[in-house]
Amino acid sequence: MREPDPTIHEEDCAPRRVLELFGSKWTSMVLHALHALHGGTCRTGELQRSLPGISKKMLTQTLREMERDGLLSRRVFDVVPPRVEYSLTPLGREFIEPIEMLYEWGRTHAEALDRLGQRPRSRRRPSVPDGGAESG
Repeated sequence: MREPDPTIHEEDCAPRRVLELFGSKWTSMVLHALHALHGGTCRTGELQRSLPGISKKMLTQTLREMERDGLLSRRVFDVVPPRVEYSLTPLGREFIEPIEMLYEWGRTHAEALDRLGQRPRSRRRPSVPDGGAESG
């Protein structure tokens, strides 16, 4: 059995940095859409049409963050009107693999996820009736 990594809970550890890439719920969806629907490259408008529910502002913000993180590259064509394409970088293409695994897990466990969706959104502990004591 492998020894646990004592650095795993440090603020700048690699697993935390990976999870930071998911800071926006749209990051994985943009990567998935670019990969699965558009072959790795597409224009902003095409991408927005592929992602129902995302606003133009949110898409722009997400694309900028992903470009800053090295997951996407942006190419501006010198034409009128301006034309911009986003492409997966080599790092973005590598990052697709675990995302696709998560998406597949979600499809496989859709019923369990549906049941989770029926739970109350609040994560607060249930209130204790008057006069009762919480067990710990």
